[in-house]
Amino acid sequence: MTCLYLIEGPVGAGKSTFAQHLSREIAAPHLNLDAWMARLFRPDRPDTDVMTWYVARKARCIEQIWEVANAMLDTGHPVILELGLIQRDSRYAFYERVARSGHALQVCLLDAPISVRHDRVRCRNLEQGSTYAMDVSDEVFELASALWEAPDAAERAAQKMVFVDAEHP
Repeated sequence: MTCLYLIEGPVGAGKSTFAQHLSREIAAPHLNLDAWMARLFRPDRPDTDVMTWYVARKARCIEQIWEVANAMLDTGHPVILELGLIQRDSRYAFYERVARSGHALQVCLLDAPISVRHDRVRCRNLEQGSTYAMDVSDEVFELASALWEAPDAAERAAQKMVFVDAEHP
């Protein structure tokens, strides 16, 4: 059975770095929501009411990414997804979608102290290296961090999550 790897964690936890490493290790494509959002929608981003604008586009992007990922999985290729499912309900909905598809799911969870994550994001903004998709302002970092709902014991048990040490993937 082909496996879908879902990479989850709060902003700055090391998800993209880990996903790139895993992609090379298992020869699987890494589909990253932030990269899709930046490429498709950054030029159209409004100056006001950004969250309403973002939420609608995020949902459409996830739908398209899922179609692409599912097609790859159907042909026997593993896929790595980084979708920013920071709230529990959105993760549960995605878990159900994967279960209906019949594909295996491995959830990889990363985290780090908030001060470490904030430093990483500020550094990524400056360096604009291989994991950079867009600037994450301090305000957006704080908002995304506040919205993050860490998996509870039931979710961790149901999904048999793998905890990844972001310093040593």
